[in-house]
Amino acid sequence: MDDRLFRDAMGKFTTGVTVLTTEFENEPAGMTANAFMSVSLTPKLVVVSIGHKARFLEKVKVSQKFAVNILAADQENYSRMFAGQLKDDSKIEFAELAGLPVVPNALAQVSCKVVAEHIEGDHTLLIGEVLDIRLEEGNPLIFFSGQYHALAEKTAVL
Repeated sequence: MDDRLFRDAMGKFTTGVTVLTTEFENEPAGMTANAFMSVSLTPKLVVVSIGHKARFLEKVKVSQKFAVNILAADQENYSRMFAGQLKDDSKIEFAELAGLPVVPNALAQVSCKVVAEHIEGDHTLLIGEVLDIRLEEGNPLIFFSGQYHALAEKTAVL
C-alpha cells in the first residue's frame, strides 16, 4: 500500500492537537502530536505515540515524565512552533504542573509519569499515569485532512 494513501486515509479522522512537553537537562522541550488518547480510568492512564526519528522521544525516555497540552482554537502558533514550522525564536513562558513545563492557557494540561513503553512499527507508545490535570474553558484546535480547523458554532435544529 502506498504511504501517501495511508496518510491521507488517516487524515480523514478529525483529531485535537496537542503539544507534548517534558523537562530535559533543566530545559523545557516539546513536540506537536495528535496521536493521543485516554486508556484507563482506574488507574488514570493515557497513551501518546512518538516517532522514532523525533528528538523528543529520547528526552522523555530520560525524564520518564511528559505533559499533554490540549491546544485551544487560538493556539495554532504553538502547534506550528513545536512542529518546527515557525522560525520564531521567541521564548515561551511555560506554566508548570506537577513539576513539568506546560503550555499556558491550553484547554487541558495533563502531567504524567511513564509507566510502560511499547515499540510498534516506527513509533514508541508511551503509557503515562496521570499525576495532575488543569483545565481551561474554550474551544479546541482541531486537525483534519492536513489542515487546522475550528469548531463551527452549533445552531438549533427545528
